Amino acid sequence: MTNYRKRPLDVSTDIAVLTLIRDELCAVVIVRDKAPFKGLYALPGGFVHDDEDLPEAALRELAEETNLALRPDDITQVAAYGNPDRDPRKEKRVITISYVALVPDLPPTAAGTDARDAAVIPVAQLLADSPALAFDHRQLLQDAVELVRVLIEETPAATKFCQPEFTLAELRAVYEAVWSSSVHAGNFRHRVLQTPGFVESTGDKRLPAGGIGRQAELYRRGPAQQLHPAIRRPGTYFRT
Repeated sequence: MTNYRKRPLDVSTDIAVLTLIRDELCAVVIVRDKAPFKGLYALPGGFVHDDEDLPEAALRELAEETNLALRPDDITQVAAYGNPDRDPRKEKRVITISYVALVPDLPPTAAGTDARDAAVIPVAQLLADSPALAFDHRQLLQDAVELVRVLIEETPAATKFCQPEFTLAELRAVYEAVWSSSVHAGNFRHRVLQTPGFVESTGDKRLPAGGIGRQAELYRRGPAQQLHPAIRRPGTYFRT
């Protein structure tokens, strides 16, 4: 039998809070104030307390590090990450459970606990080579974004980025930002309105932002939990 030294095991949670700013997909990050990776961006997160459920820990860490308060219904579990070397602190092994949240508006962030700062940064910038994300958080963010890309295909999750009442142009802007792809306006309108329970007309209209142009009809989220048929990304309409 092979002898080995078993390292202590810790469980943590990390959360990617995504929002749209000027039609660009952005994420909430902190700047770490402690080693390892001091001074680098990281997703909000930390270790789970003995008396906590995983979502509870994710929400607590988010509030402590960024001053953002979300509800359990606001977050979706993405994946678990257990690479033995994902944390350079060799005295223990850390397994993390990642979550994602979609929000239409963010209150001001404020750094706390082991965060030097908190900020909202474009996802494209965070996924580039620079600035670097601490630990394996680039992979965590990448996986969270990919999950959201699938969620807005198959569920009404895109409406979480919108105000309670929105135009189809505003909804289309969500798809374009998350997919990083242009979407044909006419085809999109047809597909949305032909998908049962996706959106409901409010009966009201409003002018576009800036007050110039024709009034656009306002919609709210409908009762559907799944979209049938799904609204696939351009080039993937026949993916099963």
